[in-house]
Amino acid sequence: MLRFETAGESHGECLVATLTGLPAGIPISLDAVNRELWRRQQGYGRGGRMKIENDRAEIVAGVRHSHTIGSPVAMLIRNNDWKNWTESLPVEDFAGSAEKRKTVTRPRPGHADLAGAIKYNFHDARYILERASARETAARVAVGAFAKALLGEFGIEIRSHVIAVGPVRLQRAAAWEEIAALGGKDAVLLGCVDAETEARMKAVVDEAYRTGDTAGGVFEVVARGVPPGLGSHIAWDTRLDGRLAQAIVSMQAVKGVEVGFAAEGAASFGSKVQDTIHYDREGRRFTRGANRAGGLEGGITNGEDVLVRGMLKPISTLRRPLESVDLATRKPALAAYERSDVCVVPAAGVIGEAMVAIVLAQAFLEKFGGDSLPETRRNFEGYQEQVKSF
Repeated sequence: MLRFETAGESHGECLVATLTGLPAGIPISLDAVNRELWRRQQGYGRGGRMKIENDRAEIVAGVRHSHTIGSPVAMLIRNNDWKNWTESLPVEDFAGSAEKRKTVTRPRPGHADLAGAIKYNFHDARYILERASARETAARVAVGAFAKALLGEFGIEIRSHVIAVGPVRLQRAAAWEEIAALGGKDAVLLGCVDAETEARMKAVVDEAYRTGDTAGGVFEVVARGVPPGLGSHIAWDTRLDGRLAQAIVSMQAVKGVEVGFAAEGAASFGSKVQDTIHYDREGRRFTRGANRAGGLEGGITNGEDVLVRGMLKPISTLRRPLESVDLATRKPALAAYERSDVCVVPAAGVIGEAMVAIVLAQAFLEKFGGDSLPETRRNFEGYQEQVKSF
């Protein structure tokens, strides 16, 4: 079973990621992993923290001579900002440390501050926000790069683009080539395939900057080349659409998920929603007249592109703070503010790619198995022949 965990605090020494279950022999490029980390840091609306950090993965186990070796992978991503927090978040307490603590007693509406403080009986939300922070997603992106490396060996590609920022939404379909081209850019604005729409999105972010507010939006992740048959209909927790939805909603600030064109379908009649079935005799494969289902039917991939959208609320840390209550005095107070972003939708798309890649890689290995890449490939190729002769 492919499984990962992350550890680390936003202002701690580093982030840590472990990944178990990858077959041996997968080619791994550290440059490719670091490119994904770079992409996560980009986008118009990012805050001062991204000017401090220069995220790079240190692979300390599980990869030798640029290939996985079948053992657990372990990675570190060091926090440059740690030097400013060594006395505020020490591992061991010391005399006088109380004066060094950067306490947070005015919880932010929409953040984990208050709920976490109540749950863990902390009257200082610092420990909660340090782990709840989206800084943790850098480790997920590093893990996702490994999942992408596995899937790429079998012709599966995963990309993302932004389809909405605030009230501004892309009003046309995006071609795969347009979406794929975004990933190769060395400068990222808002990750939209349409320049005119992106300019209007930028105006929304500018307004949020001006007023001390934040802006949310919607990103779409597209996985191309996914074979039919991943996931299962037999139990609620094996349905792949449910697993993808959970993965996307697990991302900080994501409050909703759409698989395919779910919202449009909910407002339509069935005859307009279902994807008609056809057969390509030359290619010896079943095809669909459209892909409103987003590549998944009954919790199983059907061979079309997998489409998953994440709906990201505006982040909770505002330069113009909202009403709150002080945990110490119980008196009304304005919520705490720490250096933060204004808009993170393009970065969320990159994180979404990582989460989709991880879930698809899990489902891929559940179906094809293999302790080594050649073994997985034999199993995959045998299944491909089965599909063609169906």
